[in-house]
Order: sequence, then structure tokens, then C-alpha cells
Amino acid sequence: MTAFAHKISARDGAARLGQLTTAHGVIDTPTFMPVGTVGTVKAMTPDAVRGTGAQMILGNTYHLMLRPGAERVDRLGGLHKFMDWPGPILTDSGGFQVMSLAKLRKMTEQGVEFQSHLDGSSHMLTPERSVEIQRLLDATVTMAFDECTPFPATEIEAAASMRLSMRWAQRCRDSFVARPGYGLFGIQQGSVYPDLRAESAAALAAIGFDGYAVGGLAVGEGQETMFGVLDHAVPLLPEDRPRYLMGVGRPLDIVGAVQRGIDMFDCVIPTRSGRTGQGFTRRGTVNIRNARHLDDPRPLDEACACPACAKFSRAYLHHLFRAEEILGAMLLTWHNLHYYQDLMRGIRSAISERRLAQFASEAAALEAQGDIDPV
Repeated sequence: MTAFAHKISARDGAARLGQLTTAHGVIDTPTFMPVGTVGTVKAMTPDAVRGTGAQMILGNTYHLMLRPGAERVDRLGGLHKFMDWPGPILTDSGGFQVMSLAKLRKMTEQGVEFQSHLDGSSHMLTPERSVEIQRLLDATVTMAFDECTPFPATEIEAAASMRLSMRWAQRCRDSFVARPGYGLFGIQQGSVYPDLRAESAAALAAIGFDGYAVGGLAVGEGQETMFGVLDHAVPLLPEDRPRYLMGVGRPLDIVGAVQRGIDMFDCVIPTRSGRTGQGFTRRGTVNIRNARHLDDPRPLDEACACPACAKFSRAYLHHLFRAEEILGAMLLTWHNLHYYQDLMRGIRSAISERRLAQFASEAAALEAQGDIDPV
């Protein structure tokens, strides 16, 4: 039987190169998980997602409990079979969506009662129900149910929110059904307050989890503040477990977070940007809708081997978006996800060769230079 374990093979400063072994395969870390919120990575087939090099994806408890329903997914063989993704899947607990999407929500010690944003139907999501839904989905990694502390928040507000999440974390641990190769992650909270981050980390370590996430960031605080929180918060987490920064982010955010000891990332930015005409390149972002690309025969990124760059020009991508053709969103999403996996491969190589600081400096310099090549 496969044990859930994270093995570190190399370090460069606080950055860690490793492998996470799970019931559904081995993941190279640091890793980026494409977001497949409702059982699909938008505008991509599972084969295409695999082709980018992605090893693990993310699904969401809130959305899948509402449609098609966790019990239905379970009857149909679980999320891996349902969406043709045999590899590892991490499921977000639904806490963020309950706070950001649900209507007429009422939060108590027991959990959150809310109305669906889809049809107004009433639901109750508790720590126990969140963990149960994730088990029915057959999530490789289950996330503890927490309250997403708003930003900004006073220290008193952040403390109350964090302590509620820690009580819920214990209930998640108590209700989690342990299986070989499956993991439960706790989520550190505490907003921007060092003492609260320390209290949260200590509470989670005392409960005991298979991995630890840093929550409550990428909510509008800015990169400098986020890095400052990570400088303090990450070393508080157990050294021998994977560390996951939720909802981050942009390429330079990821590089900087890896330098501070983070192993796992997810974000909707590459897929959402792909659907709206923004492509990520080694020289920053490109708005393919801009008229400057009308006659441009170059690929979006000369160093990229994805189908969008290997077979098509900027002019063609520009045409697809101006003509509102679905293929444009598909190709640009494909490129963005490929770019993010190239980024993670580059990061892992840099850690193994102990040159991550140089890698980060070069990436920042290229982005600052911008996409200025003449057409």
C-alpha cells in the first residue's frame, strides 16, 4: 500500500526540491496545480492538461456539491473516473466559495448555512460535511474547512476568525477517514499578524495533518505584504510535510514563494487569462487582442513548445479572439498552462543546481524588459 509522504531531495536556501507520493501517483515539487473547479480545467481536455506536464489538479467542494452532487459523482466511480483524471486531485473545502459566492449565508460554530448562487436552494456546510463530500469525490488531498478571513481585518477580527478555523480543523481531523496514499491538509490563518500566524501553526501541528496550507493571502494585500507574511509564517510549519500556498498566483509570486519554502500552488489566473486574451511569456503578459498583433508572424513565445506557439502565429491568435472563435480561448489557455509548467520545471532545475536566486533575478529582469521585440 502507498503511503502519503513528501521526500525532500535538494535545497537551495529555504526552497525545497522533492516528491510527494500519493495513492494516485507521484508529484514533483514545487508543483503548480491547474484549477478544474467543476470537474474540468476550462477550455482544455484532460489529455491536453496532461500534455502540459501538469501532475495534479484542483477541484472544488462547493461547486461539485451543488452540481452534479457528491453522491452522484461517487456512484459514477469518483471524480478521477468521472473527469478522466487518474492522477492526484486536491479539493478545496468550499470555505472560500461559501464566503464569496453563496447568498444569505449564516455562519455559526456549527458551520455555514447558505443559499446556492445557482438556484437559491438552501444548504448547510459543516467541517464534517465538507470532509465527507471530499471523500465521496475521492479527493487525493482533502482540505480542512475554514473561514476565509477577509482583508483587511483588524487583529481582533482575524483572531476570532482564525480560532474558529482551528476548532473546525480539529473536527475535520476527527471526521477524516484515513486511507493509504490519501492526505488531509490543515490551513494556517491569521491574516498579516505574526502572533496569530504562530498561534495557528502551533494549533495545526498539535492536531497533526499530512500537509499544511498557508491561507488568507492573495486577497488584495499586495506582493510585498504577502512575501513578508510568508517570511514569518512558512518556517512555523512542520518541516517534513508539504506546504501549499492557496490561490497564488502570478509567475514572480510563485518564484518568490518557492524561495520562502512553498511546495504547492494553484490559481485560476492562467486559465482565466487564456479565455480573455492574455498570454504569459518570459517577457511578461501579452494582450493578444491588441492591434499590434494583426500582422505579427511570430509565435506568442519563441521558447515555448506548446501547440499554440509551435503551430500558430500571433496574428492567427489575434484573429481568433477578434472573431470570437472558441479555438482562441483553447489555444491561449493551453499555452498559459504549458508556460506555468515550464516555469515549475525551471524552478525545480534551479533548486537542484542551487541557482534559484539567479533564476529569480533573470525572470524578474525579463518581465521588466517586457514584450518589446519589433514586429
